[in-house]
Amino acid sequence: MIPFEITYHRPRSIAEAVRLFDTLQQQGKKPLYYGGGTEIITLSRLHLVAADAVIDIKHIPECRALESNPHELVLGAALPLAALEEADPFPLLTKAASEVADRTARNQITLGGNICGQFFYRETVLPFLLSDSQAVIAGKDGVRQCNIHDVFQRHIRLKPGQFLVQMKVDRSYASLPHFHRKRRKQGKVGYPLVTAAAIKKDGQIRVALSGMCPFPFRSTEVEERLNARHLSLHDRIAGAIRALPRPILDDIEGSAAYRLFVLEQMLFDIIEELGGE
Repeated sequence: MIPFEITYHRPRSIAEAVRLFDTLQQQGKKPLYYGGGTEIITLSRLHLVAADAVIDIKHIPECRALESNPHELVLGAALPLAALEEADPFPLLTKAASEVADRTARNQITLGGNICGQFFYRETVLPFLLSDSQAVIAGKDGVRQCNIHDVFQRHIRLKPGQFLVQMKVDRSYASLPHFHRKRRKQGKVGYPLVTAAAIKKDGQIRVALSGMCPFPFRSTEVEERLNARHLSLHDRIAGAIRALPRPILDDIEGSAAYRLFVLEQMLFDIIEELGGE
């Protein structure tokens, strides 16, 4: 149960969803777009989220898209992570999605909910950062498509009334050599310490990380140092570590020093598996 009363709305089109949001705001209400709802429920119980109305986007066809054409993959923001696992359209994304929570939760957690959420892990955004994907966003000004790096900078940057409709990925990325690894404090239980995702494109390794900082990120500075083949392997790793954004997380899951130790080992593994020598 959530500790406040809400009204529930189920639009059938993008335009209807946007109109609903605007109308509810004009009525003095605080609406939220709703995908899987797991985070809204969790945060509302902690009194970190409050709303008068929720707008369920799961019944909008574009938000449930799971399509592939010769050039790109089209993935709706309302797709449950479990559906992405089963379809396996983008192996690196499949791996990232399959590591979020447990199977029961992944039946409810949606792609858009994970990317746009407030919890700082948001692991499913990592493959999109690595593949320079396109985000489709709807709002009062219509529907637009933009590069993920223009709209996701430490967190998704949406204007009031906007919502994520789809992610689009160039199909060539689905077949690239890739790496994904998640380290937790204890086995497969609990929140992750560090999640690393990587691909190799045109002889260069790209890396995106979650759990190191209070936000998921891909850093060109880290990649430049990791790909500096004129340096020794240890110097490349050390340079990548120094180039990390700050702050490094230091919490009950793991100290900053331990996270850096775990990441160092992961970076060695990435270079070994993707042939970065």
